[in-house]
Amino acid sequence: MQGQFIWYELMTTDTDAAVKFYGDVVGWEGRDAGMPGMDYKLVGPPGVPMGAAGVMPLTEDVKARGVPSNWTGYIHADDVDAMAETFKAEGGAIHREPEDIPGIGRFAVVADPQGAVICLFAPDTPDEPMPEGPAPGSPGSFGWNELHTKDAASAFEFYARHFGWRKDMAVDMGPDYGVYQTFAQDGRAIGGMMNKRPEMPVSCWSFYIAVPSIRAGAAKVAENGGQVLMEPHQVPGGSWICAALDPQGAAFSLMSQSE
Repeated sequence: MQGQFIWYELMTTDTDAAVKFYGDVVGWEGRDAGMPGMDYKLVGPPGVPMGAAGVMPLTEDVKARGVPSNWTGYIHADDVDAMAETFKAEGGAIHREPEDIPGIGRFAVVADPQGAVICLFAPDTPDEPMPEGPAPGSPGSFGWNELHTKDAASAFEFYARHFGWRKDMAVDMGPDYGVYQTFAQDGRAIGGMMNKRPEMPVSCWSFYIAVPSIRAGAAKVAENGGQVLMEPHQVPGGSWICAALDPQGAAFSLMSQSE
């Protein structure tokens, strides 16, 4: 499983409002995760016990650093401690040292050499299959993982070397952005990388949620207090996408095979 995105998490200023917003926009249901002493909710399509993601409050120490509500992804690492040290040794950083979540697994929060933050995770039972989430590409699933970074070619080399990602389709985006390089894990395309726009202050990962119709999804974002940052449009390969902010300011994107 090394190198697979296996979980997504929203840290937000208002968990109840966020659960309602994503329920209205992408059809997720929310429930308490049952973690003692912690406000942690699972959200996902109806009938998927594991859900698609977790929602938790933005902590006070994170707020104090000026970090807004945000989505992050978890990449499976066979050895979280060793991988975290590798990120640090190659010019990245460890933002949260490796620690255990009792009965679930071990995780760390790191930044890659160009500053993009991501989480590393290893389940407690690596030889057992993870509980099933929504089927890939189905409504309410996370369908794409995208890195906006200072030097996409260098970033790909870093992640490919440590997680086994392989190049897939490449699209020339012009002199401002360079090549949009998609990447695959175990033969399935799971994301892309591109040079970030000059106005973006930092390198970052962004994540796409699948919906049945991109225009209907974008309309629901606006109707429920979010903001559409990039209107729906079609991209090479045939998918339709749009970028948005939720009402608490967390960036996310929608994707669909249908307009």
